[in-house]
Amino acid sequence: MTDKGWDLKLDRIELEKKVQQLHQTLNQYGHAYYVLDKPDVPDSVYDSMMQELLAIEAQYPDLILPDSPTQRVGGEVLSGFGKVVHDYPMLSLSNAFNNEDLREFDRRAREAVGEQLSYICELKIDGLAISLRYKEGKFVQGSTRGDGKVGEDITSNLKTIRTIPLVLKENTTIEVRGEAYMPKKSFLALNLGRDESGEEPFANPRNAAAGSLRQLDPKIAASRNLAIFIYGVGGDGSLYGQDSHSDSLDHLRTLGFETNEERQRCATIEEVIDYVTTWTEKRSSLAYEIDGIVIKVDRYEDQEQLGYTAKSPKWAIAYKFPAEEVMTTLVDIELSVGRTGVVTPTAILEPVRVAGSTVGRASLHNEDLIKEKDIRIGDTVTIRKAGDIIPEVIGPVVEQRIGIEVPFSMPTNCPVCDSELIRIEGEVALRCVNPQCPAQMKEALIHFVSRNAMNIEGLGERVVDQLYTAGLVHDVADLYTLTEEQLLALERMGKKSVANLLNGIELSKENSLEKLLFGLGIRHVGEKAASILAEEFETLSALMDANLERLLTIHEIGEKVADSIITYFSNEDVVNVLTKLESYGLNLSYKGLRRQDTPTNGPFVGKTVVLTGKLTVLNRNDAKSEIEALGGKVSGSVSKKTDLVIAGEEAGSKLAKAEELGIEIWDEEMLINALKEKE
Repeated sequence: MTDKGWDLKLDRIELEKKVQQLHQTLNQYGHAYYVLDKPDVPDSVYDSMMQELLAIEAQYPDLILPDSPTQRVGGEVLSGFGKVVHDYPMLSLSNAFNNEDLREFDRRAREAVGEQLSYICELKIDGLAISLRYKEGKFVQGSTRGDGKVGEDITSNLKTIRTIPLVLKENTTIEVRGEAYMPKKSFLALNLGRDESGEEPFANPRNAAAGSLRQLDPKIAASRNLAIFIYGVGGDGSLYGQDSHSDSLDHLRTLGFETNEERQRCATIEEVIDYVTTWTEKRSSLAYEIDGIVIKVDRYEDQEQLGYTAKSPKWAIAYKFPAEEVMTTLVDIELSVGRTGVVTPTAILEPVRVAGSTVGRASLHNEDLIKEKDIRIGDTVTIRKAGDIIPEVIGPVVEQRIGIEVPFSMPTNCPVCDSELIRIEGEVALRCVNPQCPAQMKEALIHFVSRNAMNIEGLGERVVDQLYTAGLVHDVADLYTLTEEQLLALERMGKKSVANLLNGIELSKENSLEKLLFGLGIRHVGEKAASILAEEFETLSALMDANLERLLTIHEIGEKVADSIITYFSNEDVVNVLTKLESYGLNLSYKGLRRQDTPTNGPFVGKTVVLTGKLTVLNRNDAKSEIEALGGKVSGSVSKKTDLVIAGEEAGSKLAKAEELGIEIWDEEMLINALKEKE
């Protein structure tokens, strides 16, 4: 035995058993300490066992496993973050700002599903939304929300959060969603240290948490003492055998996840409003920041009946706390020209703290609003953050005027190119209609390369500005002519960043058509419309040839959008740019799943299928994907509309209901055989 009490001369089998035992015990102690806040043993016992494991791993590096408790301290510095496609989109929630918004949400929900529904209310943690994947009970991957469809792989950093279990209490495959956050205590300690070292303090815990998890060195994330609350599963929770969201949260707790215990089930919207009122008053007493309350319809069957909009579920809403209001001085009003030529006034403020961060600028929206509120340069004004995010000026504090305040008038000419500004009939905004306006051209380039458009990494606002100022790009097609020599001449552009940028530009040539359509910035054509058009026409040339009548036959494409498309593709300059893009090798076709690609025959075509019970051979998510790929729809509840129920082991109420309704029932073997036939 060594002087620290462990023997490194055990034979291999005994050594592996010892490591496994240490993993299990340390994970158990860690769960009790960090998740349950009920330590099983003194710190000295935990520390001694951790040192024993570290010593074994130091002598036998091949015994260091990904789920070892020692891996929470951070590993090697990463070269970058990979991309992760979410199995299920991470949708945003629509917002409520007052009790009437909540009552309207309740009215719509009850009209759709009836009076039997109930709600589950949860604190809205002010942090970073993340997704965690477990395979056979082991944590294998963690990612950010990203754009909702594709996030960044931050597995190494998430392993440093001690409230994330590396091994679950059941040998299950599951994807869960949560909010990573920085407790108030950790935030204060972090900023105190940054202040002492002369670094800029973080504005708020949310920014600190996000910044910590996007560090390439996991040791930095490990030092920040982050935590997490798990708030649900990926996809329909009924896939994992639960009937309601509240049941799912209870189940997640039994697996070893930390869920927020302040949640409450409410039978009526008035109970929801009481919960909201209580936590609006009590929010400051918590050990972490919250910025609202999330209200969800509890039963999965009711959620499915309510469904989704393009951006958010209809069965959930986020109540946002009333914005904090503060006073400061409006020093000046600055004008900016956007991608579509709209000239927007922005208030330049005496910097002031509001809702956790320092604000020096705030939106004034348009000239009519400034006149309506009689906002003057030099005024003392009240400001707030709309939704706790975007600073806006509420209005002037008239009683504090001293006579030196100056009324504001919009100019008659563009502040960038000096072209005459016009106001289009029916709009409040003034607009520069000069297509060669430098401000519009730069904004168009920034939009084209953005994440939801062509997603060219390394082409941020600063680099685009440099490229335009240097005369290297004038339109989006010029991006595809850039050379290494040209880019190396730019400020703060080294060989590695240039190589990454050129690689990003080259990769963007393979994007599907909808990305290009959105990136072109056609007026009134957002992401959803771009996807609809790409799927409908399949090629850019087919879309360009479409007339107004053809466009109006497409569901969700109205007259305003159709007119804008016709006008856009009638522009000779636009056609020239698109011709250049084609010659530079950009893909101009739709790469997604087309309607005609959907199977027209087979055991699942046109059928609504319910999976229930435990599948022993197939992963439930894989089974769902296979059925959907073969033309079926997988539902979370049994009803008269259900065509087929696939019952695994320990199937319960859903199987009983299917038998009662006389619905066809398969076991897992029958499902596997049906899937094999399609191969």
